[in-house]
Amino acid sequence: MMVALTARRLPRFAPAGIGAAAVVVAAALCFGLGLGGVVLTALFSAVLFVVGLYIATRAVEGPRAARSRVATSFIYGAFLLAIIPLVSVIITVLSKGSARLDANFFSTSMNLITARDAHGGAYHAIIGTLEQVAISVVIAVPLGILGAVYIVEYGRGRLAKAIQFFVDVMTGIPSIVAGLFILAFWVMAITPMFSADGRPVLSGFAASLALAVLMLPTVVRSTEEMLRLVPNELREGSYALGIPKWKTITKIVLPTAAPGIVTGVMLAIARAAGETAPVLLVAGASKAINFNPFESQSSLALFVYDQATDSSKFAPGRAWTAALTLIVIVLTLTVAAKLLARRSKLSR
Repeated sequence: MMVALTARRLPRFAPAGIGAAAVVVAAALCFGLGLGGVVLTALFSAVLFVVGLYIATRAVEGPRAARSRVATSFIYGAFLLAIIPLVSVIITVLSKGSARLDANFFSTSMNLITARDAHGGAYHAIIGTLEQVAISVVIAVPLGILGAVYIVEYGRGRLAKAIQFFVDVMTGIPSIVAGLFILAFWVMAITPMFSADGRPVLSGFAASLALAVLMLPTVVRSTEEMLRLVPNELREGSYALGIPKWKTITKIVLPTAAPGIVTGVMLAIARAAGETAPVLLVAGASKAINFNPFESQSSLALFVYDQATDSSKFAPGRAWTAALTLIVIVLTLTVAAKLLARRSKLSR
């Protein structure tokens, strides 16, 4: 009796052929019978493709291979569903935001710009965003990394559990709550003590404090997870050589976890750069160019909000271009941080 040494498999072109047939059948049903448009056709095509692939694979390769191919199809389908909104947002922002990509937009502010003026730019908002995010990074990143180091390397007992609990709570607080907290604590209670007339002062620094509150739990949680992924063997080998614990953490543990920590920091920066509610409450939303963070400032997120709700026919173009600018800034910072983390990892 002859026993086959190789199992039967579908031809490589079979999934593509089944997919093409599914699209044709779905299009004929939807457009021929008037059931729906492109979206319903895509949905029917996906269902028909999965069913057809399962039947064909089961007939040729068996039930186990059929289930495997169906599971793989679901994975690819989930990836496509996740990437479609991202691609749609990028295409929309690029198409609508490219109209005002000119020197005037990046070199002027909205000071003295009327509703009938086609000019005016976001230079003041770009300055405000960069300064506010930079200050919030200086505040939140060291505190977050030190807090995570304490939790993972030193924390024991109730204090460590309490810190972890409050970090989890802060992770889920709405951004408006952080803005209200800074408004009540810093703007209403602290700034009148230092102002000349005793009145509260809205400023970019207050916005930075609110953004730091939002960034802190993200930095702590991501750094904590990265530190836990560092093998204990590295710590034990360092201790066996007589290296103190603090030097083990600074020279071995933190550099090993640096790429993951940088990723968490960039996620926190991306969230802070796009926040509108805290800046709206405490920054003052100045339309003039201002490099002093302790005075009224705007930001790109707030600029987008202002222009999107403005009645001027020229405002939507400014809003889309500002949104594109914000995306480019965050993307540039992320790529730069990734390159720096990769370089530091390769150099070790």
